[in-house]
Amino acid sequence: MQKGERADPSKGRFIIITGLSGAGKTHAKRVLEDMGYFCVDNLPPVLIPSFAELCGKSEGRVNRIALVVDIRGGEFFGELNQALDKLDDMGFIHQVLFLEADDDTLVRRFKEARLRHPLAAETSVEEAIRAERRRLEDIRGRANLIVDTSRLTPAQFREKLLQIFAGDRGISQFTVTFVSFGFKHGLPADADLVFDVRFLPNPQYVDTLRPHDGRGREVADYVLRSPLTQSYLRRLLSFLEFLLPHFVNEGKTQLIVAIGCTGGRHRSVAVVDRLAAVLRSRGHSVLVDHRNIDAGP
Repeated sequence: MQKGERADPSKGRFIIITGLSGAGKTHAKRVLEDMGYFCVDNLPPVLIPSFAELCGKSEGRVNRIALVVDIRGGEFFGELNQALDKLDDMGFIHQVLFLEADDDTLVRRFKEARLRHPLAAETSVEEAIRAERRRLEDIRGRANLIVDTSRLTPAQFREKLLQIFAGDRGISQFTVTFVSFGFKHGLPADADLVFDVRFLPNPQYVDTLRPHDGRGREVADYVLRSPLTQSYLRRLLSFLEFLLPHFVNEGKTQLIVAIGCTGGRHRSVAVVDRLAAVLRSRGHSVLVDHRNIDAGP
């Protein structure tokens, strides 16, 4: 939900699952069904307010709802923003989960599944994907959660969704996800903020530390005990604490902070684990994703 003043939790909560074809919307729906959500696939956006009103009259029996809405709805899809505005006016808490993946991954998935892209009737899969990205720009900008599934296995994707939505914390609580990565493997496409820690002391040049990663005590100590690292962490934590309330006020429920070193195994991992520990100790909801830790040297 973008503005929380009119929200009425007793009416239930909606998750709108949308995003690129082939990015995992069906899998996300199955995960949420397993978690007890009432799920509806391909509901025309114009019907969302009426459906929400019906759910609101269920006396709490239908209070966690997930709707899959995408370009299969044709011309109706363009009405999604208006439907979300109407949910705001009606006092329903809602969250937009936007799923995406890079072009190569999407093309591969369509070929492996032998499925046709919804927009590929008279064009190539590649051009259909580009056209779909353009059509989804507005709703992507409104999303509370953006998940890039390019490098996630089905099991990893399921675990990520369980981490985001599990428990009683509710979908409106703000979550910070720290991602460690290696620049040589490419930037995380779903990151909101990216920080470069390649200037910190590098365990790669210490023979006894090179085989290990930043989760181990020896590597972490080597990186974190440096006065330069300590000074950097103080400044970065202060910056994040300044930013978080402003993201919350904008109606966002997740911030993805990527920390990169050369290979994604030593410095970025140690820094991410320390940042996560500090923010958790201050009462924040925090997730950690060591993206390239198993990529090898």
